[in-house]
This record gives sequence, C-alpha cells and structure tokens, in this order.
Amino acid sequence: MTVAAVLLPVFVQVGLTFFILFRLGPLRFGAVRRGEINGDPTLDERAWPDKVRQASNAFRNQFEVPVLYFVLVVLALLTRKADLIFVVLSWVFVLSRLAHAFVHLTSNNVRYRFPAYLVGVVVLLLMWVLFALSILFAPVLP
Repeated sequence: MTVAAVLLPVFVQVGLTFFILFRLGPLRFGAVRRGEINGDPTLDERAWPDKVRQASNAFRNQFEVPVLYFVLVVLALLTRKADLIFVVLSWVFVLSRLAHAFVHLTSNNVRYRFPAYLVGVVVLLLMWVLFALSILFAPVLP
C-alpha cells in the first residue's frame, strides 16, 4: 500500500483529536465566564460542569487506545507490513473512534458508546496480532 493510503486514517484520527480539543476550549471558557466552576479545576476535574467534563473525557480518551494504533502504524510502515488488510482495518478502527467520540460528545449514552469502543479495541487487537504474526513468521511466510 502507498504511504498516503496508510496515513490517511491516521490523519483523520489526528483531526478528530484536534476537533475535540477545539470544542473543549470554548466549553471551558464559557463555564468560567458563566461562573459554573465549583472549586479549583486544576486540582479536581469535578469542579467543571458535566458538559465540560464530558468533552474533557472524550479528549483524554484520544490518548489512551489510539496511542497503540499510532505506534502500530509507524511500525507497520517501517517494516513494510502495511497491506490492504491493514488499511481496511485502520479505517474500521478510526470509524469506530469517530462513532465513539460522537456519542461521547452528544448523548454520552454508554449503551451506544461501548459497542463503538469495543469494535475499535477488537479491531486494534486483531491488527496487532496480524502484525506480530507477519513479523514472527516473516522468514517462513512469503
């Protein structure tokens, strides 16, 4: 696969992270302006109103499981193991992250958010297993 094909889902994932960050800023500033903070938010996240914490949690979540995806993409590019299956699975992972973030930022209904999260985690695990097998059995398999 081309480098562009491999990196396009990464760019979308990075774009999602910045989108959430740029949504979080105005929510925080608005809460400060309206005097909705109860306590010191630098010491306790619970000082922020629920809507701000919800967006903050969605932003923080972009630095949890996706970190494993970013590392895998770099390794797959360096070892030339990023094939069509890798790119398709990357898109499934990123689409699951988009769905997860959408639910996280809107209704925050765990009944909808968890399946999106689970799909992403399972796909990412599959990607890691396939990558590991392709590395471990490289001398044996073509």
